[in-house]
Amino acid sequence: MKIILLGAPGAGKGTQAENLSKMLSIPHISTGDIFRENIRNETKLGLEAKNFIDNGLLVPDDLTVSIVKDRLKKEDCKNGFLLDGFPRTIPQAESLDKVLESLDATLDAAINLEVSDSIIVKRMAGRRVCKNCGRIFHTITLPPSVDGICDSCGSQLIIRDDDKEETVLERLKTYHEKTMPLIDYYEKKGLLHSFDGTKEIMETTKEIIGELKAGS
Repeated sequence: MKIILLGAPGAGKGTQAENLSKMLSIPHISTGDIFRENIRNETKLGLEAKNFIDNGLLVPDDLTVSIVKDRLKKEDCKNGFLLDGFPRTIPQAESLDKVLESLDATLDAAINLEVSDSIIVKRMAGRRVCKNCGRIFHTITLPPSVDGICDSCGSQLIIRDDDKEETVLERLKTYHEKTMPLIDYYEKKGLLHSFDGTKEIMETTKEIIGELKAGS
């Protein structure tokens, strides 16, 4: 099954992607993870991407599309994949259509998580990330065993620059202007399935799985 996840930053795409990836036995492909790995390693791409991300802007299409295309060519994507964080604009969606066509593949579904801006700002304010291993926690919904310390490796937890309120508001503005049109784009293709992203995590996961199985 070939799926993309839509939703504003902080809507819970990453968490749902992990659950769906395991339950459907398909790889979770996160462009955010790819960029963060490059940022940690201070590669040329990483430093360039960091510049955009820290300012709440989208990474340019040419960088993103080439990374995604190479990833989708890998053996583990033959039976499907779950794209998280791409596409984010109509031109990217059109590029993805061309990439899939070249790979003789088509999308099965676009999953949209609906969460209000006010809830997202509160969610992001509580998010903490391990500066060493990258594991994500939340002060309210997923707190670490010891405040400020990662359960996995014992390193310090930090607030990422792109989780700070002023950056979140800028990211939401960018999302409404450039990414929300994708909802209409995939609805017209008959691929859109929308879900309430404020419900308990596994409840939403089960709803998504149920709808995907019903439509397959």
